[in-house]
Amino acid sequence: MDSPAVVPTARDSRPIERRQLTVLFCDLVGSTALSARLDPEDFSAIIAGYRRCITETVACFDGFVARHLGDGTVVYFGYPQAHEDDAERAVQASLALVQAVAALPTKESLSARVGVATGVALVGDMSDSAISEEHGILGDTPNLAARLQSLAQPGGVIISDRTKTIAGPQFEYLDLGKVEIKGFVEPVAAWRVAGKTAVTSRSHALQSCDLLPLIGRDEEMELLLRRWERAKSGEGQVVLLSGEAGIGKSRLTVALLEQLAREPHIRLRYFCSPQHTDSTLYPVIGEMLRAAGFAHDDSQQAKTDKLDALLAQSSTPPQDAALFAEMLSLPNDGRYPPVEVEPQLRRQKTLKALDSHIEALARINPVLMIFEDAHWTDPTSLELFARAVDLAVSHRLLILVTFRPEFSPPWIGRPHVTGLTLSRLAPCDIHFLIEGVVGNRSLPADIRQNIIERTDGIPLFAEEMTKAVLDAEGESDAQRAFAGAPTPAVAVPASLQASLMSRLDRLGPAKDVAQVGAAIGREFPHMLLAALVRKQNWTPTSTGSLRRVCCFDKASRQMRATCSSMRWCRTQRTVRCCGSQGACCMRASPKSSKVSSQKSPRASPSCWRVTTQRPTWLRSQRACGARRDSGHRSVRRWSKPQNNLAKR
Repeated sequence: MDSPAVVPTARDSRPIERRQLTVLFCDLVGSTALSARLDPEDFSAIIAGYRRCITETVACFDGFVARHLGDGTVVYFGYPQAHEDDAERAVQASLALVQAVAALPTKESLSARVGVATGVALVGDMSDSAISEEHGILGDTPNLAARLQSLAQPGGVIISDRTKTIAGPQFEYLDLGKVEIKGFVEPVAAWRVAGKTAVTSRSHALQSCDLLPLIGRDEEMELLLRRWERAKSGEGQVVLLSGEAGIGKSRLTVALLEQLAREPHIRLRYFCSPQHTDSTLYPVIGEMLRAAGFAHDDSQQAKTDKLDALLAQSSTPPQDAALFAEMLSLPNDGRYPPVEVEPQLRRQKTLKALDSHIEALARINPVLMIFEDAHWTDPTSLELFARAVDLAVSHRLLILVTFRPEFSPPWIGRPHVTGLTLSRLAPCDIHFLIEGVVGNRSLPADIRQNIIERTDGIPLFAEEMTKAVLDAEGESDAQRAFAGAPTPAVAVPASLQASLMSRLDRLGPAKDVAQVGAAIGREFPHMLLAALVRKQNWTPTSTGSLRRVCCFDKASRQMRATCSSMRWCRTQRTVRCCGSQGACCMRASPKSSKVSSQKSPRASPSCWRVTTQRPTWLRSQRACGARRDSGHRSVRRWSKPQNNLAKR
């Protein structure tokens, strides 16, 4: 008798891939005893509510619930979509989980414990293999997370050493030392998360870190100081500081703060976050909380008193103080007049009160306002920034806005607004940066050169990769790291893995093309690439994939910074990584079929273009300081691009 045909079911399957991710393992404490005391139906209702609580809480941090194992849950951060801050998201989700589970409205008191680990693993659809899991994972990372969870106390969170290193100073940690864990040969360093700190972002964390001297940004610093002098005289200024991730925007901002530390002024620093793009006035609330000096254990009365002390400096009227207290979710204990207006009118009144507060501060002392990572801001905060730009014209106010090239600032073209784009550092500057990281230690010249070539002028990449090489177990391990051989040193540092993988995941269909190109090398013919991806008619001009392919490196097999402008030469049909940023164009050399990198001084970082015209031949600049001398780092006023071939 013939067996019935199997009807395939449609589902979202993903190929198995090797990637770094952070695994969270959450367990319900005392579930066995609870199941023995309760009726099965009552216990089932508790488990259902517990799982629903985990799913909803984790979703707030873009975590992915891979599976439920009885009273335990496995959550991925970094799969299927990676984020730059997956480790931070996992730790924040862990703290939120233990609080949410404890607050569940059940007859029985519930508590959870969490273990978090970060590492490289194989993850993807393994339902066709012996594992039979749609979102299976292989590696020691999930095992470590589960073992760390078993060490935690009820309501506690324990994380691995790598997770702690990547998450950084945004949390308070208690060192548990190296603990013996079943299945692991060597003792494993473990940390208990005690809570959050006042640090709200990686940019904010730079203030408390030991930083290298500012390298290769003398011209940019001189411009900022000139704009500050004009602002102090009453002619307010706005500087739009643009650059790709890791280029040094926050480092330049910290250097400016250090330069002005001895001058009398008021600084307002607003940090936008990728996790709060939909949180109204999140950067504004964070700045006010820091300025007022709120502590986690402060009572509502103490917080309100601190807010009053802060607002007294600018003689804020009671009506505005009531709006600020409401914005900070502080109860009105009768000291403020009641706020009884419609939500839309309340929003406008709050923005106007913030304007008045800034204006009052500018009358006391010159004000330096810094908006970090404006590409992650919420719409209401963006409106406040625009109002502050208008306010700066006639006040002692310098506004510095940092953002990535994908953000289009709406204030371009105004007389008091200056655009400043940070270019990649020259090789000689990267050499000095490596010298600062290495210090008195030894690093062979060939490895230094490899770092310079692979990091393509990105200071953050150069610094982190140098640290990773220095952490290798000897010179031979460091050399094997660059040769691609197995080594304790990570070829791409763990601190950069999440950032690079998040860019790779955002490529969409071009991700496969980029991975093939990265496996070939930094330079390859179009026909070879098309044959390997089995798309003979694939053309970069129609798909835009070339713009993404050029951002990958053979040695690291990871994505580099994207180019915002390029040209595709149809006559030569050869592609090469441009190795630059901003207004970088792909131009063909008349003496070779290769494509060389040159920068167009007229291209705008707010758009990218693909043209089929024969490119203009440009003489290559080989000198170390050629970029600087040729005006690549020159300051210019922002203007909208005139070329409308393709606007991003």
